[in-house]
Amino acid sequence: MSRHEMPRKKIGIDTLRNKKLAGEKITMLTAYDYPTAKLVDECEIDCILVGDSVGNVLLGYDDTVAVTMDDMLHHAKAVCRAKTAAFVIGDMPFGSYNLSADDAVRNATRFLKEAGCDGVKLEGGAAVAEKVRAIVTGGIPVVGHLGLTPQTAAMIGGYRMQGGTSDAAGKILADALLLEEAGVCMLVLECIPTEVAAEISRRLSVPVIGIGAGSGCDGQVLVINDMLGMQSGFTPKFVKRFLNLDGLMREAVQAYRKEVTAATFPAAEQSFAMKPEEHKKFAAGTDATSEVV
Repeated sequence: MSRHEMPRKKIGIDTLRNKKLAGEKITMLTAYDYPTAKLVDECEIDCILVGDSVGNVLLGYDDTVAVTMDDMLHHAKAVCRAKTAAFVIGDMPFGSYNLSADDAVRNATRFLKEAGCDGVKLEGGAAVAEKVRAIVTGGIPVVGHLGLTPQTAAMIGGYRMQGGTSDAAGKILADALLLEEAGVCMLVLECIPTEVAAEISRRLSVPVIGIGAGSGCDGQVLVINDMLGMQSGFTPKFVKRFLNLDGLMREAVQAYRKEVTAATFPAAEQSFAMKPEEHKKFAAGTDATSEVV
């Protein structure tokens, strides 16, 4: 940013609601560290989600259930150190809000006080409505999450589309309306039919963010490692790879290995040299030491 450019205004809940009212799409990406969050913020993404997907993406866990509050706060702090304008959301991990409203409020508060997040996200509908109300009453913005909920994927048939029948779609809509009544400021819909997501977006006054939920939502979110193609292997249907970073990184690492083993790296331009007169003195001193020995 040049000194003549005005810094981007901090994005708040009102900014996001006004975007929905104006028909402007909201952008959201995950980030788990300072440099990634800084880049995302400077690219004028509206919201940064410090997702519990950090467990799968960075920490090597098999699923998100193993992610702890300590894990989430560590990464949320790094992301929040980088933010200037983006609305940063901390993902509440499994077990941090499920047991009681008191636990939910206590742990949600930690995301704001200790990490510096602007709000928190939790998964579920009617089962978590009481917790949502308690957190909102405590003055903390809450983002809901319906459809495919990874923390409880085993209970909903695994990682697959939700809301495919009329009854199932009706349940997601009912939960969405209940979460709005409970006070959520935004709602994430994951892996549900386009028609269902579009109807929920139309019915709710709060912004609805989709991931695998079609273009009828008020905005979109993706895991940044997925959209950059940072890992090879399985890619969910709803992910578009905007870059094949995995391939580029492999090429670079292989080139590095070849140059090191061939002794062509480091070359003179990556090395430091003494001034000739200093080298001469050093060499003379080395010779003298060798003679004494």
